[in-house]
Amino acid sequence: MRTRVVISGLGTALAGVSGPGALLGAGAPAAGPDPVSTLRGPGLRYKDRATKLALCAAERALRDAGLLDADGAVSDGSEKDGSGADRPDFGVVVSTNWGNVDTVCDTSATIRERGYAATSPMLLPNTASNVTASWVAITHGLRGANVTLCNGPTSGLDAVHWARNLIASGRLTRALVIGVEPVNAPVERLVGGAGDEGVPLLDGAVALVAEAEEAVLARGGRSLAAVGPYARRSDLGAAVSEVRRHETAPPGLWYLPEPPLGAVAPARPDQGSVPTHDLSARFGRCSGALGVLQCVAATAELVRTGHTSVLASAGHGTGPGRQGTGDDAAAALLLLSSSASGGAP
Repeated sequence: MRTRVVISGLGTALAGVSGPGALLGAGAPAAGPDPVSTLRGPGLRYKDRATKLALCAAERALRDAGLLDADGAVSDGSEKDGSGADRPDFGVVVSTNWGNVDTVCDTSATIRERGYAATSPMLLPNTASNVTASWVAITHGLRGANVTLCNGPTSGLDAVHWARNLIASGRLTRALVIGVEPVNAPVERLVGGAGDEGVPLLDGAVALVAEAEEAVLARGGRSLAAVGPYARRSDLGAAVSEVRRHETAPPGLWYLPEPPLGAVAPARPDQGSVPTHDLSARFGRCSGALGVLQCVAATAELVRTGHTSVLASAGHGTGPGRQGTGDDAAAALLLLSSSASGGAP
């Protein structure tokens, strides 16, 4: 049986951004406190910046979904029936392309200069590529599938798609989907810098809670939007055409891919009369966080405007006329209003 998957909670950890509803503001975000300054508790010293940002966004998304009790523990109300607080049906899917590159680079430099005996046993586990998803799961007791995607420009939309698949197939009831990218010296060396002469970079995280619709109804939660069709193709136009194959009305808004890194920007896609928005123009290069950022913004937009659908897209692909873009694929995903039909995998 197919399960409709809906989004029930949103969270942001972006300096100068008050929440999901502020993602579409004009201009660069105003200066604001570092989101990780709100974190408290033991073990923070050994967590990298990507993990700290992800923890902030995850906590806010869980709270927005009504899944945190007064003590800060994840709760859907089933504990009252004596079923316990174990969460084998609640997973985590993280998208990040640069995530813990700082820890990996620092550890590699230590081994090269002073040998492996000089490495810290507290830091070595943080060199694992899945460290961010793991710490989020450990912090909140989420024992379901735990995955990190490092899949280039399409990674964020891929993460939302795989969370939906895990729920629709019955493997999970709920999933936290997080998009995060940090700014630090290794990332700036890799990408080209975030200063005046470099590439503006996103430093932050966003998160959403995806749930089986019946689970949201059972606990009396809110359905903010439904996850609609997704496609990953070698060309952006093909991906967009596929997800809109059964749509009779244009989307209310189209989130465009960010320009490829280090390549001549491809021609702007033909959007017809659909309004478009490039979130990277405001927040800088978002890389693996982009697709999740688009879905969080799209959900807020659907709630605010009452549009039937909003289109998210990432990557330009290698299709005709797109040689040299640096993107090997493109992805598109429709977010639907909670009252609209659809949501098929």
